[in-house]
Amino acid sequence: MEPHYNVLFLCTGNSARSIMAEAIMNFKGRPRFTAYSAGSHPSGSVRPEALHQLEVAHIPTSGFRSKSWDEFLKPDAPKLDFVFTVCDSAASEVCPVWPGQPMTAHWGIPDPAGAKGTEEEIQKAFRDAFFLLNRRISLFLSLPHASMDRLALKKELDNIGRQ
Repeated sequence: MEPHYNVLFLCTGNSARSIMAEAIMNFKGRPRFTAYSAGSHPSGSVRPEALHQLEVAHIPTSGFRSKSWDEFLKPDAPKLDFVFTVCDSAASEVCPVWPGQPMTAHWGIPDPAGAKGTEEEIQKAFRDAFFLLNRRISLFLSLPHASMDRLALKKELDNIGRQ
């Protein structure tokens, strides 16, 4: 029997990147993976452009909300196996640091919620973020998680974050 893994995607606002990552992982990774998302300073709403990218990819969009990572620190929260930060430290965005024992990695992605310009330029920023998340999650899902030791798995997670 394959093991089951819980994955948390963290960002600052939990309005776009982490929401898309949660949706992609739940769509592609079930039944072995269950994904969640949260923010260190949640914006309070999910960006409609992020939901649009999911709809275009035929990924379910219901039930998403911008929420605090505090929900995952409570005693009744799911035990997390992996935590990925998806904020863009290259843009001087402050990434949350997760305490505890889950395997962690930083998969920095430019924030499409901060995109400026025409409607087409903003949509392109969301599309680019979606495709980068989709690629990294696909690579992550292709790893033989159960047969890899912790050090080798950490190395692979970091490599995926650089792709």
